[in-house]
Amino acid sequence: MAELIVALDVASAAEVERVVDLLGEAVSFYKIGLELFSAEGPGVVATVKARGKKVFLDLKLHDIPRTVERAVKAGASLGVDLMTIHAVGGKAMIRAAKEAALAVGADAPKILAVTVLTSLDQGDLTDAGISRDVRAQVEVMGEFAFANGADGIVCSPREVLHMRTLLGPDALLVTPGVRPAGADVGDQKRVTTPAQAVRDGSTHLVIGRPILEAPDPRAAARAIAREMKGAHGEGGEYE
Repeated sequence: MAELIVALDVASAAEVERVVDLLGEAVSFYKIGLELFSAEGPGVVATVKARGKKVFLDLKLHDIPRTVERAVKAGASLGVDLMTIHAVGGKAMIRAAKEAALAVGADAPKILAVTVLTSLDQGDLTDAGISRDVRAQVEVMGEFAFANGADGIVCSPREVLHMRTLLGPDALLVTPGVRPAGADVGDQKRVTTPAQAVRDGSTHLVIGRPILEAPDPRAAARAIAREMKGAHGEGGEYE
């Protein structure tokens, strides 16, 4: 079954505690991103883990292989379950990240490669000098990362179906840019609904504002979880 990950897009450890306690048993997996980690440091991971939750540490590491290796070791020592690197860091960097994770043993975090940020569209790629279209860039970066040891990729839900076909059933496909029908898309440019993302093969859906800014966040999380579960019964292929 695909898992819901709630993005902790909050400013402080105190707010993290409030959100995790508010959502309670409705959510078991949380994403800690660069802004929160920079503000609060490794202690914020311990705060979430102490409540029996899983952690997706989304720092999008991109540096020389040795530096990324050490950063992954540090993250793994915190007990995180998923970590991100940038696919464009190269094969040596991807392999170093994976080897560092595996050195932890049975509790090794899974390494995810970021392909194309969901805030980017075709115009943004052109501005950066990338001639491929978005789908082709995701495809090339995704296959490259998976072939060099990444456990899966981060891509928008618009590319999930294609990437599931290319990478096969074992790849983790983590998708931000998921919004319930009628929700504000914010700064995301390539979005779809939770049910569609699951049907297309997403293993993890990262959702923040539609839950955190809802009048009843716990009810919102439960509704999304029901939609995800229902999608499996409507022909979703990933189990």
